[in-house]
Amino acid sequence: MSETGLREGLRVRVATSLKSVPAADWDACANPGAGRPLESACEQADSISQADPDNPFVSHAFLRALEESGCVGGRTGWSPAYLLVEDADDRLIAAAPSFVKGHSQGEYVFDHSWAEAYMRAGGRYYPKIQVATPFTPATGPRLLVADGPHANDAREALIAGLEALREQVRGSSVHVTFAQEPDMAALLDAGFLERHDIQFHWQNQGFASYDDFLATLASRKRKALKRERREALSAGIEVAVLSGADLTESVWDDFHSFYEDTGSRKWGRPYLNRRFFSEIGQRMGERIVLVLARRAGRNIAGAINFRGGNTLYGRNWGCIEDHPFLHFELCYHQAIDYAIGHRLARVEAGAQGEHKLARGYRPVITRSAHLLADPGLARAVAAYLPGERREISSAVAALAEESPFRKGDHL
Repeated sequence: MSETGLREGLRVRVATSLKSVPAADWDACANPGAGRPLESACEQADSISQADPDNPFVSHAFLRALEESGCVGGRTGWSPAYLLVEDADDRLIAAAPSFVKGHSQGEYVFDHSWAEAYMRAGGRYYPKIQVATPFTPATGPRLLVADGPHANDAREALIAGLEALREQVRGSSVHVTFAQEPDMAALLDAGFLERHDIQFHWQNQGFASYDDFLATLASRKRKALKRERREALSAGIEVAVLSGADLTESVWDDFHSFYEDTGSRKWGRPYLNRRFFSEIGQRMGERIVLVLARRAGRNIAGAINFRGGNTLYGRNWGCIEDHPFLHFELCYHQAIDYAIGHRLARVEAGAQGEHKLARGYRPVITRSAHLLADPGLARAVAAYLPGERREISSAVAALAEESPFRKGDHL
């Protein structure tokens, strides 16, 4: 890979697997703030803007699990091409979870219309470069930079490396999705275009209990959620929260059957295979919060969450029995219970879902950055995005007006 324009002493290379990259070196770039006391998280009034100091989805363990299970690589259309920035002493000082993509599936920032328009005009949209955690619509760092005086130079080296990688594979574009600061500022300075979308996140205001949280809701909304939680378990359903050593292979067998059944009915072929769940259980089981529903002696539904430094991330859900409100109980109410009990600042509940609003999740804007090589395509997208951002801002404002919180309890 060309090193033109890099600060003297820096080198950028591509790794097609993290097997050759020591976990400690990668994680020092991915989560340099790991180890920060969790107790401080809830003291932040603006916790929604506070980055998670220990994001699980850019960790070596999570990305290796995707590789080892075959969820990425091979013929999946996600070809790992991790960028690594090393200093003059061959120390890893920055990295990016970058992939060469042959389609736009599993990204949750939808560019299908861009691809179709470009291909109708005779262009070739794929391959493209995607910087993200596959199949994971969660915010987090994307330009992973270790602590040190080199941070700005290393971030610039990663951006230059992404453009060089795009040229090397003759790709149409580079997409950095669900990004945060300071990555977004650096990408926009480099000429990337900014795109917005909406998610729903729950914010901990230092609540001592779920009832403490309920007290911030309007009376009618509070009563509705209490009734909903009672009815969710009314068929003799019990809930268990598992982590670490409790995540046995039989538990994963059950959960994968829920995930595959529900995913197949709603979306077609699910992205994650059975082996993936064994891999994450072995590699990072202590960071998994698996909520299971049990009835008549068997597990019938489950929701998997991942714990970060100050955030609980809701990811996948599935069931083999349909019960009213059970989805809301396992995915949203139990997540809030856990976050309060473990003093986490927020819950990110994944993509889409205005139904989350009534359960105390607030609309927030997520950001992504896009670099399009073709000048005509870049001009068209640049003309489109400001209007889309205005629509997103208006939608967030309108959704906030539908908040279940009492007046005066909005952040």
